[in-house]
Formats: sequence, structure tokens, C-alpha cells
Amino acid sequence: MWTKGINQWVFPAGTPVERAMEEAAQAGFEAFEVCFGPDGPLPLEMTGAEAAALRRHAESLGLALSSVASGMGWQFPLSSPDPAVRERGLETNRRMLQLAAWLGADTLLVVPGLVTPEVSYDEALETALASVRLLADTAESLGVGIGVENVWNKFLLSPVEMRDFIDHCESPRVGAYVDTGNMMPYGYPEQYLRILGRRVLKVHAKDFRVSAGNLDGFVMLLEGDVDWPAVAAALRDMDYNGPMTAEIGPYRHGGGAQLRQISTALDAIREMA
Repeated sequence: MWTKGINQWVFPAGTPVERAMEEAAQAGFEAFEVCFGPDGPLPLEMTGAEAAALRRHAESLGLALSSVASGMGWQFPLSSPDPAVRERGLETNRRMLQLAAWLGADTLLVVPGLVTPEVSYDEALETALASVRLLADTAESLGVGIGVENVWNKFLLSPVEMRDFIDHCESPRVGAYVDTGNMMPYGYPEQYLRILGRRVLKVHAKDFRVSAGNLDGFVMLLEGDVDWPAVAAALRDMDYNGPMTAEIGPYRHGGGAQLRQISTALDAIREMA
């Protein structure tokens, strides 16, 4: 059975990571996803000693540091036609793979590339695939997985395409990070889970109200159109035992109440299996 996880971005900006982990543990979460970036919440310059201390703190709370996330894939896309931008993306992801290894996390969330008016779909596919293959060498040496996530990047828009992209990477360390809310405008999370199967490394729990059709459609778990019984059944049939990690923006007020709501919602989803 999967465990309950929470992403660091759920906590208000400026919340010390130690306090965020303590609040997560108190609310009943079992896994914690740490987030890095040039402006935080955690710095890319974190040392091995600092990572080890953070890992020990998590262990003292009974929390697994399950995965690492970052928004830097949007800033330095692995599909960029500019070699300097692409190399910066590779360097950043290699650094985060090292950070994940130090923290004891077994997966790094990776945005594989972006399709834009300037970068065509076929160009993005070719360049992103080459980039992720390069990253796979580092991932294999460090024992950390690369979780390719479905995000609003106009790229890898079906579970079949994501499956084939992962298989073409030809690495046991490259898999999928399935976000249950991100594909709702054009797909179904339970289908992603079943089609990707053994390739699924991690799962983000998000809900989405399709009628909104934009960022305002992301709502609290159980309030949107995700078919949670179908998702729970797919996870059960896959024998997925990693974390289901909630990735939701922080409430303006009442953060403690939000944590309790998320924890209760995940409990309810787990009971659907």
C-alpha cells in the first residue's frame, strides 16, 4: 500500500524546512518531497553535510525524504535548441541528482522539455530524449531515479507517448512521475498509471475541475473531477507502495488546517482501494 506524502511547496514561502517536516509528521504524513531552486526553498549549494543533517532530522520524525523537485526545468529546458541553456539544465539536474543521493531520496522529478512557438514538437522530442539519456548515466551511478513528469508543457501528451519516451531512454533509472491532476484537461490519471505500470516511480496527488480549464481548476483533493476510486484501484493493481505526494499551493491562512485536510483526503483515497 502506498504511503502519504507532502511536497515542500505546500508550506508558505520562508518556512524553515525543519519546521515544515515537523508539521508534516504531526499531521500524519510519512514522506516529504524537498524542493530546490535558485530562490529556494532550498539552495542548490546545499553541502553533503547539510543534506546528511536534514536526512537525520527527517528520520528522527519518522519521515522518508522520498523525492526531490524543482521548477528549474522551465527556466533551463532540456529541449532547448540553445546548447548553453541545455547544458545549464543538464548541470542543474546533475546537481539535484547528487543532492537526492545525499538526502536518501530515490527519485528526482524532471521536466523533460517544452514545446513552444520557437521549438517544434519533433525538435523537442529529439533533444529532450538525448538530454535525458545523458542524465541517465549520472542517475545510474548515484542510484537515483529520474521521474519524467506530465506537466503543462505541451509535450508527451499521452501515456503511450510517455511510455515510449521512457523506453527509448534505455535506462532502468528513468521512469514516470505521474501527476493525477495535470493531465485532466486531456486525459485520465488511472489510464496513465495502468499503461505506464512498472515505469511509475512516484505519484503526485492533485485534483482538477475540468470545467475551469485553466490554473484555477486545481482544487483540494476530492473536490475536482479526478476519479479517485479508479486511481486507487490502479495503484492497488500495480502494487504501488511508494508515496502519494500531495502537491498543492499553500493556503493564505490556516496552514495547519490545510495539512489536516490533505492528510484526511489521502486517508479517504487510500480506503477506496
